[in-house]
Amino acid sequence: MLFTPIKPMLLQMGNNNEIIDSDEYIYDIKWDGWRILLHKEGDRVEAFTRHGNNVTAKFPELQEVGRSIQSHTAIIDCEGVVLRNGVSVFDDFAFRGRLSNTSKIQQATLTHPATFIAFDVLATDKTHTNKRLVERKEILSSIIEPSSNLLVTPSIGGNGSNIFQLTKDRGMEGIVGKRINSTYKTNHRSHDWLKYKHFKIADFVILGYKENPFTVLVGKRLSSGKYKPLANVEFGFKPEEKTAFREIAKQIVTKVERDMTWLEPILCCKVQYLEKTNTGSLRIVSFKGFNFDNVPETIN
Repeated sequence: MLFTPIKPMLLQMGNNNEIIDSDEYIYDIKWDGWRILLHKEGDRVEAFTRHGNNVTAKFPELQEVGRSIQSHTAIIDCEGVVLRNGVSVFDDFAFRGRLSNTSKIQQATLTHPATFIAFDVLATDKTHTNKRLVERKEILSSIIEPSSNLLVTPSIGGNGSNIFQLTKDRGMEGIVGKRINSTYKTNHRSHDWLKYKHFKIADFVILGYKENPFTVLVGKRLSSGKYKPLANVEFGFKPEEKTAFREIAKQIVTKVERDMTWLEPILCCKVQYLEKTNTGSLRIVSFKGFNFDNVPETIN
């Protein structure tokens, strides 16, 4: 188990209107970065992504992380993030994950310092996956001395609605609700862990589409008059909406390039998204309906 890839326990999407305020649940802040499993034995510390990729070389901060773990052996589940004013910025950690040049990695430890925020422990000198979550949380807190590179995520028992509003006010991603008695099941998506995210909805111009899979390219008009693509929207379409769209689209085709059919930028739709990246692109998107009465605003 130690220093080998582990597929972590995954979350189900919860309904934001049905957050359970109950002592049977613990609520954690949902940090926006990469899911990372930290493995430690003595002075050796390695980091694996949820897909099993060893990314240790990308994060020299792991040396300090190892000193913060007050246990000779440990496997810790956490989120790798870059914090800006206490809020995790996905783009910044993704930037760290793309680096491979040693000198650029060292420079990035100053400009994009990585912090690993721990929320569960799978093992120390023995395996803890069969223990209750509340017990694992106690073990986790007991073996970590917080530092700038390793923190334990705050947890609140029972009051999910308040912490959800707090994270919204802070511009954070959302929260995770977990049953206090839940065990840790690797490679399993569990209803015992529910994520609640703060999504936004806005209007965008449809610039084109493709089939297989059916995907709509949306964007906005720049002040120069050109259009900037912002997201490929694949999910959320009903069969009848696809049919209606194709009937309209065939009347406004401007050109076809390989699998992309480009359209006159006159048809708008509503898109739900989690956040915008530094370049304005949309993350985690879904279709929420056509808007035939609105022309989205221009962006600079």
